[in-house]
Amino acid sequence: MGEVDAAFIQDLEHRRKLAVIEAEGIPLIDLSLLNSTVDDGAIKGLVSEIGDACEKWGFFQVINHGVLTECREKMEVASRKFFERSKDEKRTAGRDEVNPMGYYDTEHTKNVRDWKEVFDAAVENPTVISAPDELDDKESPRALICRWAN
Repeated sequence: MGEVDAAFIQDLEHRRKLAVIEAEGIPLIDLSLLNSTVDDGAIKGLVSEIGDACEKWGFFQVINHGVLTECREKMEVASRKFFERSKDEKRTAGRDEVNPMGYYDTEHTKNVRDWKEVFDAAVENPTVISAPDELDDKESPRALICRWAN
């Protein structure tokens, strides 16, 4: 194995301390209520649950989202095929100042390049649900929840 590009090397104070960490209690968000008639209280509860998961974990798992298994499997196959391509091929689908969606491999954390590749995508017509007005941080963007159509 050759030398590692210095752009990928973190300063000692930013490196993870070696330890075994087991993730227990990863937030599981149930989106089934979006497929039924619900009151504002239920939506506020869901938005709050998502906000809490984002704040405490940075991610969550969703269930009962309505995306067909066949659709998810096709996305996984397409993703695997895309990321198997050469960097030059992937960069032809790169994001830029005009298009925020697409391939990206130069993200930085703590002034060091991340060891990851990203391809951003979105649904064309998301269902938008506003966050409750009583949120503390008025500067943050409103909550968006996308519901996939069957």
